[in-house]
Amino acid sequence: MTPVEAQSAATQRSRAFVAAHLEEALALGRRAGEEAQDASAIAQTLLEGLPALADVEALEAVRRFAPGIGEVLGVRNALLSAVTRGLRSATRRDNASTLLDIADHLQRQAPLELHWLANDLLDRAIRDEPERAWQLVRREARSAGDWISVDNLAHVVGRGILAERYRWAELEQLVYSPSHWERRLVGSTVATIPFVDRGAGRTPEIARRGLGLVADLIGDAEPDVQRSLSWALRNLRAVDPGAVIAFLEREAAEAAEHNDGHRAWVIRDTFAKLPADEVQRLRSTLATVRKQPGAPSTSHAAAAAASFLGLGVGVPPAERLIINRP
Repeated sequence: MTPVEAQSAATQRSRAFVAAHLEEALALGRRAGEEAQDASAIAQTLLEGLPALADVEALEAVRRFAPGIGEVLGVRNALLSAVTRGLRSATRRDNASTLLDIADHLQRQAPLELHWLANDLLDRAIRDEPERAWQLVRREARSAGDWISVDNLAHVVGRGILAERYRWAELEQLVYSPSHWERRLVGSTVATIPFVDRGAGRTPEIARRGLGLVADLIGDAEPDVQRSLSWALRNLRAVDPGAVIAFLEREAAEAAEHNDGHRAWVIRDTFAKLPADEVQRLRSTLATVRKQPGAPSTSHAAAAAASFLGLGVGVPPAERLIINRP
C-alpha cells in the first residue's frame, strides 16, 4: 500500500468511526448537561462516557503530533465537538456561574479531553463572569504542557480580550513567562483573535497590539513559540497586510544584521501567505541566515527577563522594549 493509499484508508476509518459514534457523543453531552446543578456529577458522567468514544488510532496520532502530552483518551475532535454541542443544548438556560462551576470541576480531572470541554464553557461565560473566568483561564495556562491544550485555550483568551480590552495586559505579562507554553499562548491568541470575531477581531488596534506582542517574542528559541508567532503573523495579514509586511522587513533586516536564525525561521514560515515579490525580497535579505543549534533566545522579552533575574544579559534599549506598545 502506498503512503497515499494508507492515508486514504486511515481517513475512511476515521470517518466511519465518527459516524458510528456521533449520536452517542451527542447523547453523552446532553446527559451530562442535564446534571448542570451538580458539577461533580457532570464530571463523573463524562469520565465514565468518554472512554467509549476513544479511538486507538486517534490516540496514537495525538501522541505522535504532540510528544509528551499528558493523559489523553483519544477522542476525535468531531466527537468531542458533538459532546460539546450536547452540553451546550442541555445547559443553554444555565447562567455563567453554573457554567464556571462545571468548568472548574472539569479542569481538575486528568484526561485532557475534559479540559478541552471546559474551554467551551469558559468561552460562553467569560463575558458575563470575567473575573472568575480569568482565574480559571490563568490556572489552565499555568498547567498547560502541550500545544493542543494551549491553542484550544487561546480562543477563550481572545474572547476575553475582545470583551475587555484592558485584558491585553494578560498577554503582555506572559511574554516574560519562564514557561514556553505560556509564551506560546501569546502567539496563539494573537493568531486566533481575528477569527474569534471577524468584526471586533480585525480592527487596527488588533494589528497594532498583536504585532507589538510578536515584536517582544520574535527571536524566542523554543520551536513551539516560533510556530505560534509565524501563525500570528500569517493571520494578522487579514487585519493589516501593510503593517505585517513592514514588520517582516524590519525583523528580516535585524535577523540578517545579527545572523539571528530564530528570528529568520519565523519570518520564513510566513512565506506561504505572502505575495511572491515580497517573499523574494525577504528571501534575499535572509539568504545567509541559518539556525544555530543551541543558540539562546534573542527576543526582547528574553533579554529583559534575564536582566531582571541578574543573569548578565543586557537589556535592549527602552524604546525597543516598548516597540508598538499601545
